[in-house]
Amino acid sequence: MTQDIERCYAALRTGCPAGSAVTVLQIGAQQTLIASGTGSETEATFTLALGSHKTAADLFLHQPPTPAELENAIMVVEDELFRVRALAGSASLLRSDDPALRQIALLAGASDGAELTLSVDAVERLFDALAALVLGRPASSAGIPDDAAFAATMLILREFMHHLQFASIRIMAPTQPV
Repeated sequence: MTQDIERCYAALRTGCPAGSAVTVLQIGAQQTLIASGTGSETEATFTLALGSHKTAADLFLHQPPTPAELENAIMVVEDELFRVRALAGSASLLRSDDPALRQIALLAGASDGAELTLSVDAVERLFDALAALVLGRPASSAGIPDDAAFAATMLILREFMHHLQFASIRIMAPTQPV
């Protein structure tokens, strides 16, 4: 898995200004992978025990999750993110080629293209729609999927960007076949 995130980092670093700090985020089904560096090779990689399916299976007993399940999940995700707190405020460019994050960006209103930019404000607005869904608003009016894996991915992304102080994430076309 470390080799996968390192390959992804190398691919997504292309086109970034020389010497700029880059962080790559991949939210997988069972874990979240992070790579960070300022050169062509990663300087640090992290594997978090957070994934769309794992987090949903471990923390969400209902679909969509209940407000209490969502609050508990927020605490668990925050605790796990504490391990990568050194990335906070690093002025790093956040990048991904994660198809689930591409879906989130499109749902948040990004125009479809090879590269999408998703601001933390847009993530917050979409998370507010998820919170309304959790509180009983119909999924059709929220315009978002009502499955637990989507909720887990949305939560991990939101908490990652918020607590590590990333203003936006650029989502590129996948570097590897999905």
